[in-house]
Amino acid sequence: MRRLKPSDFITIGEVARRTGLTVSAVRYYEERGLVAPLRTNGNQRRFLRSDIRRLSFILIAQRLGLSLGEIEAQLAALPQGRTPTAKDWETIAAAIRGHIDAGIADLVRTRERLDGCIGCGCLSLSHCAIWNPQDALAEQGPGPRKLMA
Repeated sequence: MRRLKPSDFITIGEVARRTGLTVSAVRYYEERGLVAPLRTNGNQRRFLRSDIRRLSFILIAQRLGLSLGEIEAQLAALPQGRTPTAKDWETIAAAIRGHIDAGIADLVRTRERLDGCIGCGCLSLSHCAIWNPQDALAEQGPGPRKLMA
């Protein structure tokens, strides 16, 4: 394994600048164990440059709808202390593809149902004869029952 040099490390401010995160967000992800900076003799955090990729993955995965727990599970498979390889990322991509596909299907279904509801003109699920006659969906519980089905 290659010996690390001081130039392999960056400050928390640099990590924040490079990822677009706030310093407090970087600290939060550190508290969750998603990145593990080293400490200098003066107790300052020093991050590996590869942590930029880990944090960027978190941002992308959250935008795709993965929960932080799901993200943590995926990152646990990545190596700490070395830049992930293309194979590492392929493994993660395969693992989350099903989640992304399910999210796309939900969005398409919601778009189609939403278009139908807006298209009828009533804009009221409590009085709608097409989607919710006699407010029957109220018996199934709160929330947008038709759009969440």
